[in-house]
Amino acid sequence: MAFSTNLFLFLFLPVVLACYYLLKENYRNMFLLLASFAFFVWGSHKAAVILLVSIAVNYLGGLLIALAAKKGVWQKKTALALFILINLGILFYYKYTGFAADTLNRLFGTGFDIKQAALPLGISFFTFQGISYLVDLYREPSLLQKNPLRVALYLALFPKLLAGPIVQYHNFAGQFEDRSYDAELFWNGAKKFIYGLAKKMLLANQLALVADQIFNEPTAHLSLGTAWAGALFYTLQIYYDFSGYSDMAIGLGRMFGFDFAENFNFPYISSSIKEFWRRWHISLSSWFRDYLYIPLGGSRRGNTYVNLIIVFLATGLWHGAAWHFILWGLWYGIFLILERILGKRFPKAKVPYPLKWLYAMLVVVVGWVLFRSPGTHFALGYLGTMFGFGARAASAYPIDMYVTPLAAFVFAVGVLFSMPVRSFLKAKLKPERRPLLASVLEGCLVLALLAASIMLVEGSAYSSFIYFQF
Repeated sequence: MAFSTNLFLFLFLPVVLACYYLLKENYRNMFLLLASFAFFVWGSHKAAVILLVSIAVNYLGGLLIALAAKKGVWQKKTALALFILINLGILFYYKYTGFAADTLNRLFGTGFDIKQAALPLGISFFTFQGISYLVDLYREPSLLQKNPLRVALYLALFPKLLAGPIVQYHNFAGQFEDRSYDAELFWNGAKKFIYGLAKKMLLANQLALVADQIFNEPTAHLSLGTAWAGALFYTLQIYYDFSGYSDMAIGLGRMFGFDFAENFNFPYISSSIKEFWRRWHISLSSWFRDYLYIPLGGSRRGNTYVNLIIVFLATGLWHGAAWHFILWGLWYGIFLILERILGKRFPKAKVPYPLKWLYAMLVVVVGWVLFRSPGTHFALGYLGTMFGFGARAASAYPIDMYVTPLAAFVFAVGVLFSMPVRSFLKAKLKPERRPLLASVLEGCLVLALLAASIMLVEGSAYSSFIYFQF
């Protein structure tokens, strides 16, 4: 059940919110757990079994790690490694067995015929959160959770279940009981949710109409300009689609008293790839930093460049079992290494921000072509067309065949709001001088966005979110 559907907006969410606040506080966690399972089962009852297995594995793993810690460091490390491998083994089976078999067949001429199991919704997200619980417990024994229902709530909480944000356990543990409930927090959460819904319905879905149409064409049919249009439209689409989902998840969390950290911070204003990954999918970047990069040695032990490549190889694989996702991850790893090398060699070099921004966005746009393409061959063909290799004449498949005036307007709005426009306007208009007027105007804006979004919910072909496939 996607957040941008009538079922969720007009039935599930109002009923769950009403029941939640009518219940006494000591019953709310249990109710949220039941509601989260109902939410998940509605989408896939088979996948719910995998979620239950993950909960059981990580709850048991926590108990055994705590028990092993009493016997010695080696036993503690062994227990942790064992349950991390079990988590990764479950993820591998459902996400990578087909890819692994196909790769072995191609490399060694073997004949493995393994049918890939259907990918359970949210498995990449709740698996990483399960590992977070185990590692955080290993590092801080006081985080042991003896109540299995709390482990279940951490992993299954529906606002973050399907596509994050990936909330690390040590940031969540204190929220089982210590949560804030007041009208202002609820309103802030509702606003956050509506802004996210508007991102999805008013921008992402409209941008998708152009991006999907162009990416569905054979690359040989595209002109250079049309290929660039498809890449740029998708660049904005995936930002508004995923940041919209994250805003909705964070907003829902606030409405129920939870505090989830921001997942996006205007990544398209970045002037380097390092900065981009500090602003894009922040919860995933933080997870890989804390649970992979630093344990590998980070920038202090071992070979920093090797560590970076491993991390971004893993980042690519996490997104999908295909070579173009691996190339997408390695693409960023290479540029991060180049930035480090150049930064050390030319520490005092001053490059104008527009040039640095142009470089970063070029890398990002090319990366999104790798990410969006159905395969490596298509991606290379598409990129070849973008850069003038094999592109058809400009008149063959002109841009205006795909980009209507309305689409161009939506694109322009998307570009504008990919920058911190709201902060700029707030600084200029100083709403604190007229708080009542500012509140009324913001309330009207929020209601207008909600109404416009709801009008597009009915019959939308793009109600699902891009990151549901991961």
